[in-house]
Amino acid sequence: MTSRTGPASPTPSASSLSAGRRTRDLTAAVDGGTVDVLVVGLGATGAGAALDAASRGLSVVAVDAHDLAFGTSRFSSKLVHGGLRYLASGQLDVAHESAVERGVLMERTAPHLVRAQPFVLPLTPLVSPGRAALARAGFRAGDALRLAARTARATLPAPRRISATETRHLAPAVRADGLRGGLLSWDGRLTDDARLVTALARTAAARGARILTRVRALELTASGARVRDELTGEEGGIRARAVINASGVWAGGLVDGIRVRPSRGTHLVLRPESLGPLPAGLHIPVPGETNRFVLVLPQDDGRVYAGLTDEPVDGPVPDVAEAPETDIGFLLDVLCSVLEVPLRRADVVGAFAGLRPLLDTSADGSGAPPRTADVSRRHAVLTSSEGVVTVVGGKLTTYRRMAEDAVDTAVRVRRLPAGPSRTASLPLVGAASPRALAALPAPRRLVRRYGTEAPAVHALGARDARLGEPVLPGHPVTGAELLWAVRHEGALDEDDLLDRRTRIGLVPGDRAAALDAVRALLEAASPRHG
Repeated sequence: MTSRTGPASPTPSASSLSAGRRTRDLTAAVDGGTVDVLVVGLGATGAGAALDAASRGLSVVAVDAHDLAFGTSRFSSKLVHGGLRYLASGQLDVAHESAVERGVLMERTAPHLVRAQPFVLPLTPLVSPGRAALARAGFRAGDALRLAARTARATLPAPRRISATETRHLAPAVRADGLRGGLLSWDGRLTDDARLVTALARTAAARGARILTRVRALELTASGARVRDELTGEEGGIRARAVINASGVWAGGLVDGIRVRPSRGTHLVLRPESLGPLPAGLHIPVPGETNRFVLVLPQDDGRVYAGLTDEPVDGPVPDVAEAPETDIGFLLDVLCSVLEVPLRRADVVGAFAGLRPLLDTSADGSGAPPRTADVSRRHAVLTSSEGVVTVVGGKLTTYRRMAEDAVDTAVRVRRLPAGPSRTASLPLVGAASPRALAALPAPRRLVRRYGTEAPAVHALGARDARLGEPVLPGHPVTGAELLWAVRHEGALDEDDLLDRRTRIGLVPGDRAAALDAVRALLEAASPRHG
């Protein structure tokens, strides 16, 4: 396939985030000169907005009270959807937008992080012929979306009906009794959603944006924010000509009048031996639902994720959502409906839950609200009476379009000197054509995580044998990857390393086993910060 990744990716030195750079950028930003744009929130949308604004030549500061991808953006299904679900519910504009943005990620901006993922929908006795026909028509409609979005067939193969034998080959864990075959389809999948956010933030930093984690926005106005350094407790102000609130489910706590209806999506974490080999992911229909599936997705680290739920969340929004036992039980029941060997609660070695920032569009709150599964995934850009721009709703796949719309609004409302967005053709750190990525002298797992930077990460382990060893027996992450995260990806502590730069921490037992090694590496690396 012809490369469409655009200009060369930024160099590691220009895009590197570290403790030292954070200190310098924080000193320059707080109580310093006025910048063009202040972005609050460093999930996918906030980091995307920082990149969008910086790539237009605007000066940018972006802050987050925690770490990159601390909230919703690390708890997705790791999929870049083509919009099939939205097509089925009549949301044609959302479906088309999703398909377009999927193509942008897979073919232009992040081909190293997003690749085609096959899925099998097994046609078990629980899937009636009518429902199978409806699903097959849906997959064909999804392929029409691919065509309308001008995504190449080489990027996403065509869906097709497969035999029972081929179904069992791609999904050996599926029960053979009564199996009539399966439906094979393809969609985009991320190596890791948190790694996408890290790449966005670093690409923005390479274009001059100041990326500040552990900096909490205490109060927003149209001309800036009062902030607190969460590491020192010191407070100060950041002055800006435009302010974009991209804090997701927490947006309403910073700007009055923003109503977000959080929806909890829970995933299970399973060991590979629980399901056996999985050459493909699984679509498992939820009984009694016409357009909901539980997804089973094998990961590069050997684990398997299975999700997800769609449950409303009432009350205060927590920093990190918990996966309740009711969600875990629901997912296990759906999985066991198609598996040869049923899963038990003891097979679940971890679970995680993310909160979708769905826009509450109810007029007055009267009457029974719709299920969160039925709430539109459209995003909205709202401007407060004071002039603060807030972007809410949407989903991970469309982060770039959300960021573009937010920056467009800020540019218009605050009359900033900037042209149109450039991010649809702007490669992220590590991006290159598939041919160039395939030729890199580094393990394929590293290429899928670091792209063109994979040889540099691999070289750290080659120079020091201790760094080349896994930090946890049976898990592929090495000390070299952790050191790279400290030197170049803004990781400041063990939580950043275990829970976001890697996903070791999703399994509590693995987290505890790796903690001493991670702390030792941080201690050894601390003199080289910055």
